[in-house]
Amino acid sequence: MDLLEHIALAANPEIAVRYVDAIVDQCDSLSTFPRRGTRRDDLWPGLRVMGFRRRLSIAFVVEEKTVTVHGIFYGGRSLETAFEE
Repeated sequence: MDLLEHIALAANPEIAVRYVDAIVDQCDSLSTFPRRGTRRDDLWPGLRVMGFRRRLSIAFVVEEKTVTVHGIFYGGRSLETAFEE
């Protein structure tokens, strides 16, 4: 089950769409201030992780002209486990 579906079932579809749109906006904001978050070179060279609304972690890499989001992790999902795979 994806995040949108999970929230829609737990709350309602309108809240789910607003929440997912806010996540997308947060990721888009990396284009103006990309070097934020905590460096996690121990997991992946150049990896940065920033929190979102105390529930999500957004993992991304900043390169010269691009920012690549490598994952959005909900709740207590382990970044370590995800990047070992």
